[in-house]
Amino acid sequence: MIVWIIFLAAILLFLALDLGVFNKTPHIISTREAGKWTGIFVTISFLFSGVIYWLYGNNYIANPDALQPIEASIKFITGYLIELSLSVDNIFVIAIIFSSFRIPQKYQHRVLFWGIIGAIVFRGLMIYFGVLLINKFSWTTYIFGVFLIFTAAKMLFSKDDDKFEPKKSFVYRILRKIIPVTTHIDGEHFFVKRRHITAATPLFVALVVIEVMDVIFAVDSVPAILAITSDPFLVFSSNIFAILGLRSMYFFLSHMLNRFAHLEYSLIAILTFVGLKMLLHDFYIIPEWASLTFIALSLLIGIIVSLKMSE
Repeated sequence: MIVWIIFLAAILLFLALDLGVFNKTPHIISTREAGKWTGIFVTISFLFSGVIYWLYGNNYIANPDALQPIEASIKFITGYLIELSLSVDNIFVIAIIFSSFRIPQKYQHRVLFWGIIGAIVFRGLMIYFGVLLINKFSWTTYIFGVFLIFTAAKMLFSKDDDKFEPKKSFVYRILRKIIPVTTHIDGEHFFVKRRHITAATPLFVALVVIEVMDVIFAVDSVPAILAITSDPFLVFSSNIFAILGLRSMYFFLSHMLNRFAHLEYSLIAILTFVGLKMLLHDFYIIPEWASLTFIALSLLIGIIVSLKMSE
């Protein structure tokens, strides 16, 4: 538990510094600044695979699957790349939500900051119950596998005009029934008082919609990483690093999302691969290096093709 406590404390410390020091004053995050932070997060994530090697090599953390240190490191990187790639769809949705509720750029960071706090809690709960189900009922692996392949097929055959409209969403309609909602933005506040009535601002509405959408996306991403490993620490840490990097990646890519339109096919390939891996796990074990290679190549090819097609 000491490793878990240190890891969670480090995350909370970083988040405190992020909101209280690095981004104390609301400002528009430039592409250059976002690119710098994206590079920092990716670098730290890959360096953390070395920490994973050290932890598992010295038995400083529970190792339920009896993984070798190099296996644990590869599984962490593979899981991280899966979560990072599946975050791309999340970025598209976040951009639509911010545009729909007309959230000024300088306040978007604050909304995403609190969105990350919620994502960490909800992802933690989903991972806990997902690991519990797989360990207690091994047949649930097949359900997750079929679900991932179904999701990939749905993405492949979905129409381009099936766009998410936040203001027509079930979440928005329910929220308006629970609390008064104002169209007025009062700085970075989530709530305002109007004639003794507390009303939610567009910032809070956007936060709630983003939070719910993240949970929906997690329904795909959590089973996907469980196809790689059911080790709780590897699943949780790879998820957390992907989530922490999502904010900076959003600001980095938000101005050029249209250039990555073909990356969706990479996500379809990855979901199909991990789905098949779950279905075949009792008959054929796919080596970890093969999983990592396939996922990395899928992402690389998707990025290259998208950039070429957008020229």
